[in-house]
Amino acid sequence: MLCFTDVKAQKFGEPSHVQSIYFGGGSYYVSRRQSKELMSFLDSIPNLHNFVITVHSHTDNRGGKEYNQWLSTMRSEMVIEELIQHKKIKKEVIEIKDFGLFNPVHDNSTWEGRRKNRRVDIIFWLAI
Repeated sequence: MLCFTDVKAQKFGEPSHVQSIYFGGGSYYVSRRQSKELMSFLDSIPNLHNFVITVHSHTDNRGGKEYNQWLSTMRSEMVIEELIQHKKIKKEVIEIKDFGLFNPVHDNSTWEGRRKNRRVDIIFWLAI
């Protein structure tokens, strides 16, 4: 379950489309498979350029606060590069929120929870 507490929720209502990219521990590499899935997902959105996009980056709780903040930033930057390079989305329509190890959605005390927390959520809000 995603937590939508940012300003976009107040400006645009509920998100129109959400896609998550998952990462291995300590990694910010977007795999070829996930890149293809992202492109397919983006192809399914009609009028892609009518949206404002937020990128929410997360890590698990392994490692220190500074490291996880850096890792979170690197993950969001890699996903944004995918959006810009492959779909010609303008960086100006992308809002970034790097949570690092804070604001986990899943339980970091389990392997499965940590795996689910290592992600970037790409959220599309219809711009009216």
